Formats: sequence, structure tokens, C-alpha cells
Amino acid sequence: MELPVLEVTNLRVIRGSTAILRGVNWRVGAGENWVILGANGSGKTSLLKALTGFLSPTSGEVSLLGHTYGESDWRELRLQIGVVTSAFTASIPLSEVTLDTIVSGKYAQLDLWHAGTSADRIAAKKLLRLVGLGRVAAREWAYLSQGERQRVLIARALMARPRLLILDEPCAGLDPVAREKFLAFVEQLARSRHAPALVLVTHHVEEITPAFTHALLLRGGRVVTAGLRASALTSKTLSATFAAPLRLARRGGRFSLRSTAS
Repeated sequence: MELPVLEVTNLRVIRGSTAILRGVNWRVGAGENWVILGANGSGKTSLLKALTGFLSPTSGEVSLLGHTYGESDWRELRLQIGVVTSAFTASIPLSEVTLDTIVSGKYAQLDLWHAGTSADRIAAKKLLRLVGLGRVAAREWAYLSQGERQRVLIARALMARPRLLILDEPCAGLDPVAREKFLAFVEQLARSRHAPALVLVTHHVEEITPAFTHALLLRGGRVVTAGLRASALTSKTLSATFAAPLRLARRGGRFSLRSTAS
């Protein structure tokens, strides 16, 4: 039986008198792509920090490819999880060229000081072409659009050949046209050979493309539901997740959500 890519068992994070995560159970199998939905304060960010070893759990376990955090070297395990988040943006020098930003992903660095090898730079150029940005290899970070920056960060994450790639609200700051272009790229990436398992963290069901097979819904640090998209994403579960009466509609493989409050 193939090992799960990621397994979270009864994960609890308590700080002072505040329960941030409350008994979270979640399993990502091979070939699965997940979306994590929840309102602000639902525990999404804390869960991501726990997965990447930046937030120590009070109890419970996080295992990646059969290796449990705390029993294996977190630094090595962390390289198996690629993260794309706008939080990285402020740490990338405006003068850093695109190719260096991508190479930095192999060494888990921001503001690259390690020059990398010629093989690293060849691999980075291939990834730039994969994300459709081969023309910007020498362009400085300051002169990339928001959509281009998101693609560069994905290429950067892929430099370490992760088994799991987390996209943390990647469409924030994108205009509607740029958002659709970016989501089309994510859909293509998800369906490519040897793609890592994807996890999309978002507030918006409109950003869920057909390649995402499963959903995890959080509220107040607890799991509302987790499982196949068809059963996890319903008007009832989303109303419970966002604590408001909502109606989910689906058209052409995409979703929309509206309030039914009078």
C-alpha cells in the first residue's frame, strides 16, 4: 500500500488559553489535490505553519511520506514541501533577477547568497519555461507583475522537487483576467506528469479548478469536513464553515457562492 503524502493525526495547537487547532485529522494520498477553505481565524495559517515545522504542536502528529516530525530531521522534511505565499515577497530583493530567485528554492533561501551550480541554473531555466516565463530569466523582481511573481514563486518551490506544493492564497492581488490566467496555469500544472500533490488555500470557491479532487473545510480550528470534493463542498458544509446561510452553485466544473440571508 502506497504511503500517504501527508498525514495529520489529532493535531492540537494551544497557546495560553487559546486553542488554535483542535484535533485536526487530515490525510493527503498520492494523486490527490486538495483545497483548504475557511474564514479568517479558522486555523488555515496555523495549520500551514505546523506542516512546515514553524509551529510546534501541543499534541498530535504530522507525517510526511511516512516520516514523522519530531522523529526525523525537520530541515530535510521541509524541503519536501514547497510553499508559495505572498509572505515571501518582502524578503526578495527588488534587484534580484528571476533566475536567482528560482535557484534559491533549492537551498531554502530568500535573498540568494549561494551562487548555485551550472546544473542549478539549467534546471531553473527549464522551470521558467514550464511556468511560461522563459523570457524573464534576467528580469529583476521589481519589474515583474504580480501574476509573474506568483509563477516565479511556483518555479522556485519546484526547484527542490517537493512531493507536496502548497499555494497559500496565490490569487490575492490579481485582477480578474490575471487570476483566470493564473488558475489556468495551476490547472495545467496539476495535470502534468510528475506533478507534486497540490494544496490550494483560499477563501473563494471560484478559485477551485477541476483538478482539485478533495476539500478540507476549517472553522475555529476544527475540521468541518474533509474528503472528496463532491461530498465536502455543499451549501450545508460551506454555510457551517463561514457561519452564514450560503448557496453553492456549479457550472462548467467551477463553483460560485452567494449569501441567502434576507
